[in-house]
Amino acid sequence: MDIRKLQKIAVTALEDIKAKDIEVINTTKISQLFDRVIIATGDSNRHVKSLARNVHDKAKEAGAQVIGIEGEESGEWVLVDLGDIVVHVMQPVVRSYYNLEELWKVVPKRAKKSPAGTLPDE
Repeated sequence: MDIRKLQKIAVTALEDIKAKDIEVINTTKISQLFDRVIIATGDSNRHVKSLARNVHDKAKEAGAQVIGIEGEESGEWVLVDLGDIVVHVMQPVVRSYYNLEELWKVVPKRAKKSPAGTLPDE
C-alpha cells in the first residue's frame, strides 16, 4: 500500500475518535526500519486503547498489513506497527516524559576526524 494512503488511514482513524496533538514525522532519512512515526495523545487508558484499536481496525479494513499491537494491557502507551508506519498513542504524561518527537526529529551529527585521524577537541 502507498505510504501516503496508509498515513491518511492512520491519521483519519485517530481523528475519528478525537486524538489530540497528532504529529507525523518522516523518518526516511534517519531510519531504514520504517518511513513514518505518528504520535498522538489520548485522555485516558480507555481512550488510548480505543484510538490504537481504531487505527488497527481501519488499516486492516483497507487491506494494509498490521504487524502487531503492543501495550493494550495498560493503555498508557500503545504502539501499532503498520510496517512502514509506527503509530504511538500515549497518555499526556507518558508522551511528555518520553518526548519521542524530539528523538525522531533530531538527525545526529557525525563527528569529523582531524587530519591526524583523531577526533578534534571541542
